[in-house]
Amino acid sequence: MQIYLVGGAVRDRLLGYPIYDRDWVVVGASAEQMIAQGYKPVGADFPVFIHPDSGEEYALARTERKSGHGYGGFVYYASPDVTLEQDLLRRDLTINAMAEAPDGSLTDPHGGREDLQNRILRHVSPAFAEDPLRVLRVARFAARYASLGFSVADETLALMRQLSTAGELGYLSAERVWQEFERALGEPSPGVFIDVLQRCGALDKLFGEFSALQRDPSWPALATLLPQLPSSCERFAVLCCAAQRLSSNQAGALRQHLEAFCLRLKAPRIFRDQALLVCAQHANLLRLPQADGDTRLGVATGLDLLRRPERIASLARCFDTLASWLNVDAPAAQQSLQALHDALTATAPAELMQQGFKGKALGEELKRRQRDACARLEL
Repeated sequence: MQIYLVGGAVRDRLLGYPIYDRDWVVVGASAEQMIAQGYKPVGADFPVFIHPDSGEEYALARTERKSGHGYGGFVYYASPDVTLEQDLLRRDLTINAMAEAPDGSLTDPHGGREDLQNRILRHVSPAFAEDPLRVLRVARFAARYASLGFSVADETLALMRQLSTAGELGYLSAERVWQEFERALGEPSPGVFIDVLQRCGALDKLFGEFSALQRDPSWPALATLLPQLPSSCERFAVLCCAAQRLSSNQAGALRQHLEAFCLRLKAPRIFRDQALLVCAQHANLLRLPQADGDTRLGVATGLDLLRRPERIASLARCFDTLASWLNVDAPAAQQSLQALHDALTATAPAELMQQGFKGKALGEELKRRQRDACARLEL
């Protein structure tokens, strides 16, 4: 039995990146031997085991053969006679197809180290074109390492284009598409993810809502601003809002369109809600200094500032990013939103009740005073 560190941990160590997860491949062992040594099997598709002490994943060396459509249409073969080189051959990119032995020696049959040095994302073999998920993975790696000067090899981009035009992307589940998209949103250059998908013809098929935005002359400016947002949720909201600005749909149709988009992607509720709020209120917020009391109160209630003040900072970052992208001279959104929140809390319902207001009259008077307080703000 021989055990090697493989994949991302080897790649990132050579790049000088921090290593958070380690994956191992085991050569010359059977599943029965792994279980006998205390490893816990997981999954039924291929032999992966959890180390009894470290909790890290150890996979038996295996080969794979295409047997159907999509990323799940493979038959795996794992046996003690599968070599390390055979296992590395099935991997996606050369930079992910290296293995490190316990003594530190490197097995690199496909030139991964050289591609790291040359800043190239290159496929290992033509079998790359058998797995449509690799289109998203390569685009995500491009978003991760673009700041280091990495680019996708022309021949790899050609295979990604082949997958896009062959209809294979349609076999990807919404869950896997979202998983890769969310991870890409969190990378240092999320705009590169969208650019690479556009170049290989996958953007229209997977994220068609962003196609017009990516082709717009203002896109490079927005792509530069996105990394300044600290969370994937905020980046998603700004992307959706920017894309919606280019749409000719009315406000109600825009909301339905965005809700349908999030439903199709199976985006988590927190992503959907943030995007809906930003899309609904960004135009009003950009012209808030000139707005009347009713509009200002509408922004405050639409963003639910009274009950959810903890969202102010996150929403403000989204609005500020959009203002920068649109080159609009708007006041800092956090100060404006905080001022609106304070205006809503200036009058307490209990105070009005003591003054004799109740029922419908209480609600109307509270709204009138909140509107007047919003109107008096100097934003």
